[in-house]
Amino acid sequence: MNRKLILGERIMYVDPVTPLNCVFTAKILGEFEEANLRIALDKIQRKHPLLRMNIEQINKTPHFVLNENIDKIPIREVDFHSDQDWLRESKTEWYKLFNQHHKPLARLVWIKGHQESNLILVLPHCICDGSTIVNLMQELLTLIDNPSHELYPYPSFSSVNELLPDHYVPDHYLKRKTFAALGRLFFLFKQTSEKRLNQNNYAINWKLDKEETIFFIKKCKAENTSVHAAICAIFIAVFKVLKNDKAHGKVICPVDIRRFIPEIKADTMFAFAPIAELKVRKNDGDVWENARMLKADLDKKVSEMNVPHLLHVSESFHPLVNKMIGFLRSTNGSHDITLSNMGLLNIKQDYKNFSVETIYSPTVAFPWKNANTLVVSTFNNQLDFSLMSDENFLTASDAMWIKKKVLEMMTTHHNSLASA
Repeated sequence: MNRKLILGERIMYVDPVTPLNCVFTAKILGEFEEANLRIALDKIQRKHPLLRMNIEQINKTPHFVLNENIDKIPIREVDFHSDQDWLRESKTEWYKLFNQHHKPLARLVWIKGHQESNLILVLPHCICDGSTIVNLMQELLTLIDNPSHELYPYPSFSSVNELLPDHYVPDHYLKRKTFAALGRLFFLFKQTSEKRLNQNNYAINWKLDKEETIFFIKKCKAENTSVHAAICAIFIAVFKVLKNDKAHGKVICPVDIRRFIPEIKADTMFAFAPIAELKVRKNDGDVWENARMLKADLDKKVSEMNVPHLLHVSESFHPLVNKMIGFLRSTNGSHDITLSNMGLLNIKQDYKNFSVETIYSPTVAFPWKNANTLVVSTFNNQLDFSLMSDENFLTASDAMWIKKKVLEMMTTHHNSLASA
């Protein structure tokens, strides 16, 4: 079997020489058998079709191609020294391509200690979103704990049409051609670039402790808003202080496509995520007022999303994909940051022979000019943040300042949150 990457996958693939990888880490306390880890990865690979495929260029277009002789998911072992090991190894994995024939589109790094270790899943972004990589980690931990647990394979789709609901009525061919023509007109007047940025990406990770996390969640409820909207509002406010008039007051938020397309199951690997753009009306307004406005705006935009239509129509834009990627590589964008909130992670904490001490929010090194990205997750009653960018766009020192100001606004040790 082979199929052309759909548009969302194609953008996240970028090109054959640009790595764009998702890296997700769990810290384990206790011991488990290496044989169990091997069994777990083999079963996961048998379940998910994309882990038995390579990406090959067919007529200069990337395709997923089934490889009956594909290798097992590789394991790279590293000695455990400190709780910073995972971040160092993550950065190493950002820039390693998945371009070897017979090698699968996944690998695992095992930072191995005596009673503590890290398991790092690495996948190209073109085959996984946040829900995918969380599900894979839960499958991995379940199988390490119980190798006899069974996973059940599912078929891969061969075109977008198989994902569309039966009641969906596609646009007329001429209408789709009109959309494509408008897209060409848009990019005709936009600067694009094939320049590859230097590998100057970085990630900063931090957590709120349990007490502060509980306080923040309660505060959001009391203010009649959501945790996601409050985090958006806080980061918008901090960027306003940092950038002054150059701040946009806008965040881009990926949305889990599974809520719109039942054919994409909770445990199905998939990469494309529709986005909602959220902008405050007054960039110098009250943080909690902005948070309530952002929540209402997000709810409205999600309820109005026509994702089947988006999936179908987007396939008309394949001739423009290189222009789209070039645009992302050259534009500052009109947003301050892309913010992905994975919410409460569906990952079990306690097992027979080990426990999961913590989960670090995924990291990724986007090759776009505006690489500002925040991934937030909650595990064991702690909010965890991974803030990422590129030194050429947002310096690491500015990112550390952002972290400091965000913590000031989110914790009980300051008055900012109560009075902002």
